[in-house]
Amino acid sequence: MTAITATFEDFKLRAEAVGAQVEKVPNKSAALDFIAGVLLREGIADAPGARAVWAHCPAISSADREQLTARVPGIQFDVTRDNAAQAIAGISQMDWALADTGTVVQIADTVDQRLVSTLPALHIALVSTASILPNLPALLSRVDPRKTGYLAFITGPSRTADIERVLTIGVHGPARLVIVMVDELPSNKIAPEKTTSDKIASEKMAVSQ
Repeated sequence: MTAITATFEDFKLRAEAVGAQVEKVPNKSAALDFIAGVLLREGIADAPGARAVWAHCPAISSADREQLTARVPGIQFDVTRDNAAQAIAGISQMDWALADTGTVVQIADTVDQRLVSTLPALHIALVSTASILPNLPALLSRVDPRKTGYLAFITGPSRTADIERVLTIGVHGPARLVIVMVDELPSNKIAPEKTTSDKIASEKMAVSQ
């Protein structure tokens, strides 16, 4: 088993353990086909309360947007607070994934990215398989706080517990999280070469499988 496969399998195990659904596809075309299928099954339509909102994604071209809206009427790429609050689903592209916690991470400096991942009941997260990192230290070595205003960490669906430790899903955010890992997907950010510590962590994961 290669290090990258071990890292993905470790991520999938931990993400599913906290309630996320994880799917792996070979390329962007397969990812868009999968997402369109999910949206159709969810009843997305061009009607109030039945739409989906899709934040800006570097991987999605104008031609992709036209094809998606033709196949699934009701997808909105112009995201506002109002249409995000009324949407069934929100879709966004994440920057990284952390294998040790099953977390997806995004530099969410623009408001549309935050709206689609917090207001709809279903969040679909696109992630490049190549952007999987072993742990938080590996991520922090890639983030420049002088250039990053908002860093979002998402681990499973929204969870809330009261003083009696009664857990409720989806009160302060999406009740469902679907993570679509794509082998060939342009990343949101250009990642540096893996550091020595990254390689050691990945090798340890491969050995542990």
